[in-house]
Amino acid sequence: MLGIYFSGTGNSRYVLEVFLREYNDSAEMFSIEDNRVIEQIEKHDEIIFSYPVQYSNIPLFLRQFVIMNQKRWKEKRIFIIATMGIFSGDGAGILGRLLHKYGAVITGGLHLKMPDNVCDVKALKRTMDKNIKLVKKAEKKVHIAVHKIKSGKPPQEGMGVLCQMAGLFGQRLYFAKKTSVYTDRLRIDTSKCIGCGKCMELCPMQNITLVDDKAVSGNQCTMCYRCANRCSEQAITLLGKKVVSQSVIEKYIS
Repeated sequence: MLGIYFSGTGNSRYVLEVFLREYNDSAEMFSIEDNRVIEQIEKHDEIIFSYPVQYSNIPLFLRQFVIMNQKRWKEKRIFIIATMGIFSGDGAGILGRLLHKYGAVITGGLHLKMPDNVCDVKALKRTMDKNIKLVKKAEKKVHIAVHKIKSGKPPQEGMGVLCQMAGLFGQRLYFAKKTSVYTDRLRIDTSKCIGCGKCMELCPMQNITLVDDKAVSGNQCTMCYRCANRCSEQAITLLGKKVVSQSVIEKYIS
């Protein structure tokens, strides 16, 4: 068994860790950014995929990874975990359909609400206490899902036509352009930036560079929000104009 994930602020990585500890503690897990992941995919027939939905859609960086490696998914048995801030509809299903297109056997799906990583939009923020409870609830749901899988009845969340319609008309139809191309909307306040380079190191797209000891963004942002949530100076924004509350999984787990 192999765990694969794409994660912005750690939500998808963390729930995959919880899942594998419960289901098969000898299984290894790798980010899709890890150079070793392709070799590991070749070695395993059973895969647990964990990722965050964006507007009920697949992050473009992840979509391209799946497409570029399309020949590697044939006959792989894949269970999908989709993390989300509020609602998805078919979060697991949309990735499942893409993988199925390339020959994968989708065994089921699980939807988990987690702390929202959009740190610059006030309407999406929850209190610390609510986020901690949200993570605890997700952990419990993972344990129940593992029990069901071991009993031969894997959860099917996000699968089926009704879920697909919910995802399509709930968000995807209206926000399709936001996930069909990389964005140039990432903003870095140079008056706050101290040139530490952390954002540049974190970016999966190599979209951020240092120029004259200041971070500069390009036009290839995949909206993972890693840089904005981990910038010590709160100098980075994407959808909003200022950072309201940074969110990383480490804040909510003990």
